Amino acid sequence: FTDLVGEPPLTYLTRWRMTLAADLLVEQRAATMAEIARAVGYPDPFGFSAAFKRVRGVTPSDFRRAAS
Repeated sequence: FTDLVGEPPLTYLTRWRMTLAADLLVEQRAATMAEIARAVGYPDPFGFSAAFKRVRGVTPSDFRRAAS
């Protein structure tokens, strides 16, 4: 997988989930962070927020505010 895609499977999956989450944060403004976290496979919104910040460099809330 790594040779084909250029990154380990977990890194690829996490990046893909955060891309999907970023789209949802913008498109579904009424959705809570917990709902978006669950939609991208995180049962815990705090874990989702930490992963989003690690990948995107900002919290999901800050990302949503900046996108509006």
